[in-house]
Amino acid sequence: MNRIKKLVNMAIALGASEAEVYGSVGRNVTVETQHGDIGFAEESMSEGLGIRVIADGAIGYSSSNDPAKYEEAVRAAIACARSRGKDPNLKGLPHPRPYRNVYGIYDREVDEIKLDRCMDIAAGMVEEAKKDRAASVTFGKFSSIVSETMIVNSNGVEVEDKETMVYGYIDVIIKEGDNVSTAFEYDVSRALNLDFSTIGSKASGLARRSLNAEPVESHVTDVLLGPYAFADIIESTLLFSVNSESVQKGRSGLAEKIGQKIAAEGLTIIDDGLLESGLGSSRSDDEGTPSQETVIVNDGILESFLYDNYTAGKENRESTGNGIRNSYTMTPKVGPRNIRFEYPRCDVINETDKGIYVNSIIGAHTANPITGDFSVECRNAFTVEGGALGRPIKSMMISGNIFDLLSRVDGMSREEKVIGAIISPTVKIKGMRITPGA
Repeated sequence: MNRIKKLVNMAIALGASEAEVYGSVGRNVTVETQHGDIGFAEESMSEGLGIRVIADGAIGYSSSNDPAKYEEAVRAAIACARSRGKDPNLKGLPHPRPYRNVYGIYDREVDEIKLDRCMDIAAGMVEEAKKDRAASVTFGKFSSIVSETMIVNSNGVEVEDKETMVYGYIDVIIKEGDNVSTAFEYDVSRALNLDFSTIGSKASGLARRSLNAEPVESHVTDVLLGPYAFADIIESTLLFSVNSESVQKGRSGLAEKIGQKIAAEGLTIIDDGLLESGLGSSRSDDEGTPSQETVIVNDGILESFLYDNYTAGKENRESTGNGIRNSYTMTPKVGPRNIRFEYPRCDVINETDKGIYVNSIIGAHTANPITGDFSVECRNAFTVEGGALGRPIKSMMISGNIFDLLSRVDGMSREEKVIGAIISPTVKIKGMRITPGA
């Protein structure tokens, strides 16, 4: 922290009107399996700083992972700013505001985990998957991450957070005669409070259940989007549309719809940077703005977009605490923290007499983020008959528009799964058209 403060002071002394240093120190343990055997195991450390300055009315940025070159990076950031034209929309860096406590983002057991235990956990996932003797594990991964970030700027912002995360992934294939099916499973947590071995058994179980899939004809029916499927569609459409940068650049279909109904009555969508144990939770965002809870959609009505400090300044409003960076080498960009959904919960499968359940999809990245239109291929889909999963379905397509989809929400499961920045339930959509896949 003292080193960071000195670099901020150095930038001001060299002529920057404002300066910020974002520091990051991390430890990552990764184990990968290939065809059921440990193929890669590594423990790595990282450290680096990103320096952002305002000089002559423009932003400059530089980064380094070499402590001997940190002062050089400060000079490079100032030179970068002075080489650019003045930005009339630039309102400055964040100013200090009170920070609220956030809970459940650090676990000492994860911080102290050793490589050999990570290897045991990865092997356990594979072992459980292979209890189905026909199952082959094509790929597996277990990672443990510890990171500490520090943000200091010349306006008085000083904030520090320490976080942990573990996640596991298994991809399996089952072949029986001419029948082939694949499936994956994934889980993630801030703490070692999950039984990661169940990832393997769930993946092989889903692949087993997907064997002997039958074709489906085009028709309109209720569709139950599992957590993976729903999160993928939301990420590729809605989250782009509520990003203030998209709105300000004319790339969002929601630009003029604040205060208008865009989703089903009773549906509320919240971005929560303070969610207990949330993967995107911390005391501040990645530029020092205090984390907060932002209601995006309230009872079906669009209430707010997501802002970082720069996009908020363009509208003379406060940031919503959504300045995100994936690394100290990058400047902040608008991004979600923890997207969660409020809607009456139920057992959506048990309460569906007839429909289709979709576990996951591919092709969400091809969605039109401006209009919200999407067309995706469904994987590990099943009929729903009499409140239970029925026959597996061969390749199937669903298409539609995210805003029409949100207006047709007719149920959400009590169970949720963390998929990146989205805490996703299974969501029932009334009356979607399904078509056979290629």
